Amino acid sequence: MQELMQNLKVQIVEQLNLKDIKPEDIGDDQPLFVEGLGLDSIDALELIVLLQQHYGLKLAKAEDGPDVFRSVSSMAKYITANKVK
Repeated sequence: MQELMQNLKVQIVEQLNLKDIKPEDIGDDQPLFVEGLGLDSIDALELIVLLQQHYGLKLAKAEDGPDVFRSVSSMAKYITANKVK
């Protein structure tokens, strides 16, 4: 799971073009939206694309978004629980 979270941090920085943030600056449980990284709704769409492109996953319900994208840790748990085995 640690390797997945590290990969996610790199992918988030690249996907969202976060020029002033390094992957190691992102905490595993740091909120991604509002406080924390301060991402917005456009960034949420980019994270959905990231899940689809890198992990072949789609959110089953839009209402799941806030829970899935709460932190890097919550994204990793979602990916681990839903990836095709």
